[in-house]
Amino acid sequence: MKLGIFKLGERAFRGVVEEDRIYPLEGKGFYDVRELQILPPVRPGKIVALALNYRAHAAEMKKPLPPEPLIFLKPSTSVIGHGDDILLPSMSQRVDYEGELGVVMGKRARGVSQEEALDYVMGYTCFNDVTARDLQSKDGLFTRAKGFDTFAVLGPWIETHLDPFSLDIRTYLNGQVVQEGNTSNLIFDVPALVNFVSCIMTLEPGDIIATGTPPGVGPLSPGDKVEVEIKGIGKLTNPVAVRGW
Repeated sequence: MKLGIFKLGERAFRGVVEEDRIYPLEGKGFYDVRELQILPPVRPGKIVALALNYRAHAAEMKKPLPPEPLIFLKPSTSVIGHGDDILLPSMSQRVDYEGELGVVMGKRARGVSQEEALDYVMGYTCFNDVTARDLQSKDGLFTRAKGFDTFAVLGPWIETHLDPFSLDIRTYLNGQVVQEGNTSNLIFDVPALVNFVSCIMTLEPGDIIATGTPPGVGPLSPGDKVEVEIKGIGKLTNPVAVRGW
């Protein structure tokens, strides 16, 4: 089942997605998705993201494979949804796309085993871990590079019934495929990540684990259109603009 949050005029509502039709969870009838604004399908309290979780991406970044998951946090204020502008900040000269699978937590998870991990997952969404690559190199840390407003892009909705172990991921830049990967190539899969993170910090419903990006990361420019597509979920599309402050 695909679940999302939509807006018509001033009214926001939760709905079920069936092809191009949106059925409100409360009320009767349906809407054409083209009539609606698609909002972020969840407002996470925190986003726990993975670095270097595909072997080929580690190779392109000239980094050794991590012996355990390498995690960082993105602030909730960086979240935007399908159709929203990714805004390029003036203090960075190189901002990259990073298409990923996002894991949306459905239950409070603390010290969860790998065997039980998927019982705590609500579903999955497309995620773009936008990154100021030059600042990442300059700082040697991830907080500034990953934390700008509009740098956590998720949507267009959540798929609740999906096998996370073999999902094709593609990123398109202006209609051209720039990233291709499959979650079968994750170094640490979804159950391992839920186990690892929940043994460090409590995961709350709505929190997101961004599972890492396949190879092919590259820069964004004003006027670009970037899309992250995951089979079984859909396509997350965003224009790129310059931040006005």
